[in-house]
Amino acid sequence: MVDIARHLASTSAPLLANVYPYFAYSSNPRDIKLDYATFQPGATPVRDAGTGLVYTNLFNAMVDAMYFALEKAGAPGVRVVVSESGWPSAGGLAATPENARAYNQGLINHVAHGTPKKPGPMEAYVFAMFNENQKPGAETERHFGLFYPNKTPVYPINFAGATLAAANHTNSYGFGGH
Repeated sequence: MVDIARHLASTSAPLLANVYPYFAYSSNPRDIKLDYATFQPGATPVRDAGTGLVYTNLFNAMVDAMYFALEKAGAPGVRVVVSESGWPSAGGLAATPENARAYNQGLINHVAHGTPKKPGPMEAYVFAMFNENQKPGAETERHFGLFYPNKTPVYPINFAGATLAAANHTNSYGFGGH
């Protein structure tokens, strides 16, 4: 990791990271609360004993873990870009349209604020634009889309005050900035 981190720093390139609180939650629902994993208001905050930083959602804790790892690797200036994040709407534990909407809307609303370690706007991409009903693997993998293959919304979602009503022809939707 050290060589990669230093290369990213020397080329001013970001670290692209897929951040999926869903998988952390679904593998340990006893210790990770659903409201903490899905950006819900009122989630019990978690204080990092080493830094004193307070985390109100799992996404921030996961992203900041990458920033701390980059610092430890000697590359504190490398920016983290969340290249994929999302929540499935079917096929697994807590994989419902309501939870998928809560997570994705929370993510969209959150990116303008950043993390406790790196406040300010951040760049992130929702995975995915469409459900992939023929994708192999776990059932959840077919249900990360904002839209069904026929282009109807799986659930309502709002990007920067404008409801996303029609699909474009990509499989991710980016937002945020740096």
